[in-house]
Amino acid sequence: MRGVETVLFLVVLGTVVAAFAGRLRVPAPSLLVIAGLVAGLLPGVPAVRVSPGVVSLVVLPPLLYAASEELPWRDLRAVWRPVTVLAVGLVLASAAAVAVVAHAVAGIPAGMAFVLGAVLASTDPVAVSALARRLALPPRVQALVQAEALFNDGTSLVLFQLAVSIAVMSAAATQTLPGLLLAGAGRFALLVAAGAAAGAVIAAGVIAVRRKIADPVLATVLALVTPYAAYVLGSVAHGSPVMAVIVAGLIIGSRRGRFTTAQARLQLHSVYQTLIFLLESVVFALIGLELPATIRALPGAEAWPAAVVAITATLIVIRILWVFPLSAITQRRGGARRPSWPVAAVVSWAGTRGVVPLAAALSIPLATASGTALPRRDVVLVIATGVIVVTLVLQGLTLEPLARFAGIARPAAAGHEETIARLRMAEAGLARLDELAGSDAAPDAVVDRLRVSLETRIGHTRARGDGGEPPEPGLLTEREVRRDLIDAENAELTRLYEDGTISEPVRRRLQHALDLEAARLSDQR
Repeated sequence: MRGVETVLFLVVLGTVVAAFAGRLRVPAPSLLVIAGLVAGLLPGVPAVRVSPGVVSLVVLPPLLYAASEELPWRDLRAVWRPVTVLAVGLVLASAAAVAVVAHAVAGIPAGMAFVLGAVLASTDPVAVSALARRLALPPRVQALVQAEALFNDGTSLVLFQLAVSIAVMSAAATQTLPGLLLAGAGRFALLVAAGAAAGAVIAAGVIAVRRKIADPVLATVLALVTPYAAYVLGSVAHGSPVMAVIVAGLIIGSRRGRFTTAQARLQLHSVYQTLIFLLESVVFALIGLELPATIRALPGAEAWPAAVVAITATLIVIRILWVFPLSAITQRRGGARRPSWPVAAVVSWAGTRGVVPLAAALSIPLATASGTALPRRDVVLVIATGVIVVTLVLQGLTLEPLARFAGIARPAAAGHEETIARLRMAEAGLARLDELAGSDAAPDAVVDRLRVSLETRIGHTRARGDGGEPPEPGLLTEREVRRDLIDAENAELTRLYEDGTISEPVRRRLQHALDLEAARLSDQR
């Protein structure tokens, strides 16, 4: 199947699957993987081979950037301790456990078993973010699973580089394993630091440029280029390109409300939603298509099904053994007498693998340093892809029911937050309207119409001109008054978010509504 035809097929498949996913109330990534797997098993479907460079450079940066931009600093600061423990300790424990199981069950040599462990050690930020968007989880829990999925990539990818270095060593290599481990620890610190610095440089440059751009089209182009610029600079600086993209997204996301206009935000939202949908559709369907092709490429009978089941179970058990004690310690420190299980259960089950492990698995070298074929590489690729598919299907399809059973899904609470915010914003608009009326800055007829509109349509006020007589010279027009009120509502929305009254998803929804109103008023010129 040629490249253009493959992409077109995957986009059409993603669109159809997304429509059914919405009707069936199941996560689209999980359904896409199943659809790709079914398509790959059909007779006559040619093998699909994906270049790791395409996944790493073309697909990964915008998906990571979008996931990190959605993560608010406020929530990240609240969960940085457990995130650090999970992103470092759990990744190392998972890699070691997978290596032991792969060596015992599938007979994979120790070096390649360590490579497989490093590939599968981290959860995937793209898959977790795509699943988390469907769940009305408490902000702290959602921030925890998304932040962990973002930051554990730094640990797992550096560990992967170390594992590959060990696996491709020739028999004549003089460097010992302790020496490699020590060098790996130093390289980890260097990669993280250099990648974070590169991301901060890109973020500072983008923010400086965006402050001077008024054209929404130019702002959109700059936003689309930003993740790729961060990824490339991270590589050029000999740092972690993944860390560069994540840091750039976090910094820009925390400040985007200060330098973007309503029109730019609306356009960026539409373009990025479309881009993310297309990329997720392609990549998750590809994961399903890859598995049958990689299985057919195996030279003979292998014990890969048993290895997939054993490794998947190992990853789930290791995660549970880390998350539950960590949750109990955190709750004890917070003053809880008896630790509760619901949050720990949901976090421990949010361990899907996806795009990042797939890209790492595809990038495993073909040969050792001496030029001989890397042993059992095909088996490692099949097992890695199989575990990714199983976790996306098993955990992806059951995470939402588990969250609802545990009682921490909070659609009612989110609706309550939004109601409070709409009321407060309307009150802020009315207060500003009273100030304008008291200073005779606007015609009485305009003030009266807007007051009625604010009182009857809370938060979603949409004042419309009636073609009446023009206002007296020096007085504000109705559009100008409404724009002034939107500024007041925006300020109140920011205050409600910063003091913790509302969560980030509620803030984004209400900001979007205000941006639509501001854009509509601009179009009335």
